[in-house]
Amino acid sequence: MAFLRQGITFNVYGDSAGTEKIFPFDMLPRIIPAKEWEYLERGLTQRITALNLFLHDIYHEQRILKDGVIPPHYVLSGKHFRREFAGFNVPKDIYIHVCGTDLIRDGDGQWLVLEDNGRCPSGVSYVLENRRAMKRSFPGMFEDIGVRPVEDYPQELLRMLNHIAPAGVADPTVVLLTPGAYNSAYFEHTYLARQMGIEIVEGRDLVVRDARVFMRTTKGLRPVHVIYRRIDDDFLDPTVFRRDSMLGVPGLVRAYRAGNVSLANSIGTGIADDKVIYYFVPRMIKYYLDQEPIIPNVPTYLANEEADKKYILENLSKLVVKAANESGGYGMLMGPKASKDEIETFRKQVEADPRNYIAQPMISLSRHPTHVDGKFEGRHIDLRPFILYGDKITIVPGGLTRVALRKGSLVVNSSQGGGSKDTWVLYGDE
Repeated sequence: MAFLRQGITFNVYGDSAGTEKIFPFDMLPRIIPAKEWEYLERGLTQRITALNLFLHDIYHEQRILKDGVIPPHYVLSGKHFRREFAGFNVPKDIYIHVCGTDLIRDGDGQWLVLEDNGRCPSGVSYVLENRRAMKRSFPGMFEDIGVRPVEDYPQELLRMLNHIAPAGVADPTVVLLTPGAYNSAYFEHTYLARQMGIEIVEGRDLVVRDARVFMRTTKGLRPVHVIYRRIDDDFLDPTVFRRDSMLGVPGLVRAYRAGNVSLANSIGTGIADDKVIYYFVPRMIKYYLDQEPIIPNVPTYLANEEADKKYILENLSKLVVKAANESGGYGMLMGPKASKDEIETFRKQVEADPRNYIAQPMISLSRHPTHVDGKFEGRHIDLRPFILYGDKITIVPGGLTRVALRKGSLVVNSSQGGGSKDTWVLYGDE
């Protein structure tokens, strides 16, 4: 109940039993040895570097498309490709400043990348609070065992946000822009703003004058230079994107284009989140860095390719099928666990809009001992490390280990009944 008292919750949309839920926490930590973590750090650094080079390229020269490495229609037809920003130079040339890349281990112990979250990734507040809970329960254990700390994440995040401030601003005002209290990650928004010592604002708290952003305060308007936005592109500015958005700030894009305010993450990063584009990340790594991927993708089939589509439709009962732009465990078919009706529904959806679907084999996620109903049992887990890209690339040692609390379940998302564990990355031998 300590988590509920402290407000460590998430919201579930459309839940008639009430929106506020505790994110269940399992006290048995996941331990990652130093050498294994070094491997993951190298792989994640390689990946975010390639993704940023890709985003710069597709909004400028589009070399990767012209050279045929990625068929152009996959990018140009993407729901989150913002052609309005072609030719626009983002601050410090960084697109994805905060990334949550989901990793799994298969039955052979091989690490694989499941997906990249390059828009508004959430979950880091649970990493920090899980560690606090463990330290309260087991004081002194962390130094004895040699567990790397995670507590400096808010300071690293603020340092990155200050780094991308507009040119000539020595002491930038940074704010966190939230959709409001009913957003599923609102606890995280308030938590991070408090930890960084910055204001949390909603769209109605900001106003644009002469292509500059100001925050309404009791002492009048105060200039804002950097916005850590937790709102998707579609809702950011009703004069440019969705006109019915009540969450954004009219004129914000104008101020962004004028170079008077910086956004993290940049507008247009959602195309790198697209599950179809995920398929091409190994090609990006080879094209931009001339390297093989350190951490491979899960084998993936594209429904828009005729041979792949034929295979998918013939094997729906064996595959995991995902919509290109859904998250949180939604828009997904778990073929081996699905009913005939569910499979037929997805068959029609794939046939109607093949560009919007990928399929992957059902991966047997690694399991970890978990305390359930008074005893320890194995439960499937994944890992979401958090990567910051500012003047350098910084990765929180560990990240969010999510656990599927239902026996046999492979879905670890909080909205689908998952929980979390503290993740201990050990120091190497001195």
